[in-house]
Amino acid sequence: MLNLLEKKVPMIKETRTKSRIIQFLMIFVGVSGCFSVLFGAWLAHGGQVLPINVQSRLNTALQYQLFHTLALLATLVWAISSSSVKVPSRILLGAGIGFFVGILCFSGTIYIKTFFSFALIGKLTPFGGISLAIAWLLLSVEGKNNL
Repeated sequence: MLNLLEKKVPMIKETRTKSRIIQFLMIFVGVSGCFSVLFGAWLAHGGQVLPINVQSRLNTALQYQLFHTLALLATLVWAISSSSVKVPSRILLGAGIGFFVGILCFSGTIYIKTFFSFALIGKLTPFGGISLAIAWLLLSVEGKNNL
């Protein structure tokens, strides 16, 4: 009996931790999606006074942010709907975290670099791109393993 209890306690803690990660990422999806819509509207109207190269850079960051926010949402839905015994896959959580880090480090650094002329932060942009690519690869691994 005690042995069974010892095995359940780590599983309960793991489940709670994963649930908190999913909750945090879902909140991020909402905020990121909202920002994408509002910033896109501003860029389409008020941002027209910016030089073309700045508009292009911001548009790229915005497109990547919105696209990968939707990918993160789909990943979280997949993780929630396919979890056995209410424990989401570690691979899907890794993909979700990869999308989160990628959005921040890719799009976020482009925004900061563009608006605040903080060029040094641009060194994180490739890390964001790599995080996004790894997140996509983790989705393919999950698909191979569990579909």
